[in-house]
Amino acid sequence: MKNRKLGNDHLEVSALGLGCMSMTAAYGPPADRLEMIKLIRGAHDRGVTLFDTAEAYGPFANEELVGEALAPIRDKVVIATKFGFDINPQTGERGSGTNSRPEHIKAAVEGCLNRLRTDRIDLLYQHRVDPQVPIEDVAGVVKELIAEGKVKHFGLSEAGIQTIRRAHAVQPVTAVQSEYSLFWRGPEAELLPLLEELGIGFVPFSPLGAGFLTGKIDENTKFDATDFRNNVPRFSPEARKANFALVDLIKTVAERKHATPAQVALAWLLAQKPWIVPIPGTTKLHRLEENLGAVDLELTSGDLDEINAVASKIEIKGERLPEAALKMTGR
Repeated sequence: MKNRKLGNDHLEVSALGLGCMSMTAAYGPPADRLEMIKLIRGAHDRGVTLFDTAEAYGPFANEELVGEALAPIRDKVVIATKFGFDINPQTGERGSGTNSRPEHIKAAVEGCLNRLRTDRIDLLYQHRVDPQVPIEDVAGVVKELIAEGKVKHFGLSEAGIQTIRRAHAVQPVTAVQSEYSLFWRGPEAELLPLLEELGIGFVPFSPLGAGFLTGKIDENTKFDATDFRNNVPRFSPEARKANFALVDLIKTVAERKHATPAQVALAWLLAQKPWIVPIPGTTKLHRLEENLGAVDLELTSGDLDEINAVASKIEIKGERLPEAALKMTGR
């Protein structure tokens, strides 16, 4: 496994991390707990050192899973988790939106530490920006937590350009997490240039377009009733049918490179910047191994030019998130 460095603090992690959310939520019923513990440890055996979770995944269930899985190898991995939603730190009961009040952050972090079975969080993200709390106050609390040794690095998720700049001025931001893939290239306009300017790493979630770029999903695919994609405009049957032109492009390149579409999609992301670390998620060992194969897949400048030229002519149909969720991004 190759490593990459995030931010000016040079947080070193594997070139691909593992997003753990799907193991307990979002894509259907929770997977078998013992199998997921085995999968997480298997990922580390194969060189993965960055594991991504959040208190909101469950709530709490995902952190508890990740904490149990990584406890025997805690000092060999980087654990990233998130605060920021209005979740009761004791009961897990969810409120109606965000909550980044300083006292809530501190209580949330104590809960995270307990569930993760650790004395420090390597990378702590604000999950979504709270419009009711100045970002300077949020960054200030994280700075205190870093001084106390409870947190090592500060991150922001789905934050807007000015928010990132203001937060970074108070406590240097090591990484920003947002959606980015050939299926959603929004970060290229303003976010990536800003991160390069400030020396901040980028951790794309949904690097396989929530599974769409693997080529395993078409307009006839049926999702579990609890799968969030049922509510995403981009995953309506009509949108899927139109958007499959992008998958056809990726498949063409994959066949030529003797690779899979998923590997091409991830290799494309890795080729964009040396400080990008995607976090594809999976609940299957063979998919994990497939994804990790992308690290050694080299796309030439000709491959990248071809992908960009053809992709630029494909109009992606549908918003990437439901309307309510989109309102919580880019603040």
